[in-house]
Amino acid sequence: MKRQLVCWCLVLLGLSAAQGAEPVRLVPALSPVDNPLKGLVPYAKPKPGRFPHSMEFTYIPLSDLMQGPADFNWKRLEDFLSGVASRGNQAVFRIWLEFPDQKIGVPRFLIDQGVKITNWVNLRGAAPAKNHTPDYSDERLVRALETFIAELGRRYDHDPRVGFITAGLLGAWGEWHDDSRRDLFASRATQTRVLQAYEKAFSKTPILLRYPAGNNDRWYIPNTSRPFGYHDDSFAWATLATGNRRDRWFFLTRMQAAGNDAVDKWKTHPIGGEIRPEIWGQVFDEKPQNSRAQDFAECVRQTHVTWLMDTDMFREPASRQRYERAIAQVRGMGYDFYVQTADVSRPAGKKLSIALQVVNQGVAPFYHDWALELGALSSEGKVLHTWPVDWKLVGLLPGDPPRTWQTSVDLGSLSADARIVAVRVVNPLANGKPLGFANADQNRHARGWLSVGTLTGNP
Repeated sequence: MKRQLVCWCLVLLGLSAAQGAEPVRLVPALSPVDNPLKGLVPYAKPKPGRFPHSMEFTYIPLSDLMQGPADFNWKRLEDFLSGVASRGNQAVFRIWLEFPDQKIGVPRFLIDQGVKITNWVNLRGAAPAKNHTPDYSDERLVRALETFIAELGRRYDHDPRVGFITAGLLGAWGEWHDDSRRDLFASRATQTRVLQAYEKAFSKTPILLRYPAGNNDRWYIPNTSRPFGYHDDSFAWATLATGNRRDRWFFLTRMQAAGNDAVDKWKTHPIGGEIRPEIWGQVFDEKPQNSRAQDFAECVRQTHVTWLMDTDMFREPASRQRYERAIAQVRGMGYDFYVQTADVSRPAGKKLSIALQVVNQGVAPFYHDWALELGALSSEGKVLHTWPVDWKLVGLLPGDPPRTWQTSVDLGSLSADARIVAVRVVNPLANGKPLGFANADQNRHARGWLSVGTLTGNP
């Protein structure tokens, strides 16, 4: 109790000092583990309380969404997005045509038109898996994919419910490969048309591709100069380069082979993925049981990953040691913003001058251009007034010099109850989780707001 009282007094002293001539250095703290658009991602509607998160994932077959050449039924996707949003989270999803040991995801109208489906059994996995691979060279299928992507973008580009979309559509699980049947996978011509369709349809919502590919890639068209991120779906299993030829498919080996544009992709487009199922959960243990598990922290550091699926952490309660280690490791993913200093002053009567300096302590930038706003709060935390500002979080990279946010606002007829000056990032999802700064005064007076100074002599 005594320690809490001392901390509170220091906070008040720091906020009041912001009225002086010198900027005040704000007290750092750990940022929320469930900060939006980063961290671990469960499948939709996970068991409550298992692990902090701000996103949910699902797969959807194309056949559930497309019934004819221009006939769409968005109910399943809408139900998913609305459900995720109702829990204050954003969504990640992937649309597929073929999924091992599941039904065919090719729309019925295409099969009725004569698009060929090759049924085969993959013997390379832990158990035989039945596959239903469409003829990706069939013009009717390719045109349908182009039409679908265009409509998907028209409806969902910049939808606040959607965090990220993995490109999907081609290959098993929509993961752009067909394992031992390379002969069945989409040609370069089909790949090109699919990527061009995504490029045309989406300008806001990030699209992620499974494999980095440079000019000399054997299987994939070059994608490093296209406006897409990547997702590593064997994270911490086949992520770090080993130098072994048999491991040349590993994510960072492919990234390096694709060239500097791929290596630096994280600076402008997100890296996501899935922790390899064989090491779900245990990858956070001090000594993972599976010896193939790679060092999680090093994988995060080298890939600059922002989000990862890990079903195990959301199925059953984790041991205390695993849970605490996972919290620490996940907090190190993606962005981590700290407002270093605040200078709040009233140079003239009705004007308030604010200058903040913010740095990114994480491993990746923030990829969504969310608005920020200033607020005047009562001492009880009631938001009495807000002012929009043109400040930006996007493009602030780890290691960059502090970014200065500065503005002057007119206090006008501000209520005499106004005591606290605060700033927040506006989650465009109405009930979305607030983005928290790595500051002790985050949520001090009001949820979602970082208190940066006090008002004295209120008009």
